[in-house]
Amino acid sequence: MFGDIASFLLNTLFTLFGAALLLRAWMQVVRMPPYNPVSNAVMQATNWIVLPLRKILPEGKIDWGSLLAAYIAALIYVTLMVVLAVVDPTIMLPMLFLVALLTVVKWALNLIIWVTIIMALLSWLNPQSPAMLLFYQITAPFLDPLRRILPRLGGIDLSPILLFVIVQVLLMVVARVAVSMTLFGI
Repeated sequence: MFGDIASFLLNTLFTLFGAALLLRAWMQVVRMPPYNPVSNAVMQATNWIVLPLRKILPEGKIDWGSLLAAYIAALIYVTLMVVLAVVDPTIMLPMLFLVALLTVVKWALNLIIWVTIIMALLSWLNPQSPAMLLFYQITAPFLDPLRRILPRLGGIDLSPILLFVIVQVLLMVVARVAVSMTLFGI
């Protein structure tokens, strides 16, 4: 029971932190203004690890500091999960690096789902919300290509549903690969 509780708490903590780091990197790619409450909160929660990494990594359109921080967080998370499974992490050392990368991919896919859900809910409940522009800007690179493929049915946008299906399939693939490599899920 203690192992399950510890696993749940680690998963929750590291998933939220990893998602914040990936959201920070994604906000830079889509040129999100840093002066809105969401951007500001993400920056404050992640500055402690990203700013020192930016001193050693090149800056550009891609926020390498945030991506490296997400990978480091995933590596720590996977190592702690291996220790909780009562396995010596040094035995699995080469695989831990690959599983950490898969964990970052999993976090990114989960982030896409949650941001899309928030954007869809805001579009139904309060389309004039100031946060709507922020979530639309973040989800547009994923939803716009799908909107070109899917017809609008009476003003209903089905692209978020198709995105959910695609992301869920990708999450299943990532989970299967991780389980086959480590004999436990990430």
